Amino acid sequence: MPFQLQEVVPWGRSFEEYRNMFELSDQDLKGRILGCGDGPASFNAELTKRGGNVVSVDPLYRYSSPEIRDRIDQVFDTVLEETRKNAHEFVWKNIPSVENLGEVRRTAMDAFLEDYPRGQSEHRYLDRSLPDLPFPDQSFRTAICSHFLFLYSAHLSLEFHLQSIRELARVAREVRLFPLLELGAVPSRHLNAVRTNLSHEGYRVSIEPVPYEFQRGGNCMMRVRENSR
Repeated sequence: MPFQLQEVVPWGRSFEEYRNMFELSDQDLKGRILGCGDGPASFNAELTKRGGNVVSVDPLYRYSSPEIRDRIDQVFDTVLEETRKNAHEFVWKNIPSVENLGEVRRTAMDAFLEDYPRGQSEHRYLDRSLPDLPFPDQSFRTAICSHFLFLYSAHLSLEFHLQSIRELARVAREVRLFPLLELGAVPSRHLNAVRTNLSHEGYRVSIEPVPYEFQRGGNCMMRVRENSR
């Protein structure tokens, strides 16, 4: 049986993974960035330490640090066990084993948890969720969405995807989405329809290779821009 989860779970990735997943250049990192659905990723914490300007939004951020840690602990073994049972769906190169995956994810999520109280006070972590964001038009240079849209295609409808991407394109000059696979390491059931619909609506949509692959075949991102930009 392919990799399955019954719900969206808190599972954090690192700054370097984000940089590679979204092919973020040094110039990209100098612009204001919105991370949507970041959960307990350490991207915000690590980029802030480097002097970056980033805001993360996720409904997870309505909870306190201890509550988030408890939720991570509740799902941690389940995610690793699903990964172990479906090891053939992953590329064990930069992360050589399930045990190392656990270590890498714990390190990233611990960095998030350490930064979280300060980040909340600085309004870098906001309890908001797609498809409605509380930002004026073009507030950000880049909006990125990691392991939410497309990955949870079995849980989220095509219309939810379209509404969410339109909203991301409203608040940012450019949108980047990764991965384009859903759970089970198969292409998202919504991918072609999203690309076709957005293109017909006048958005520039491209699928581009990136220097990151953990889910087997998951080495591309979607880039979305309005035709006027």
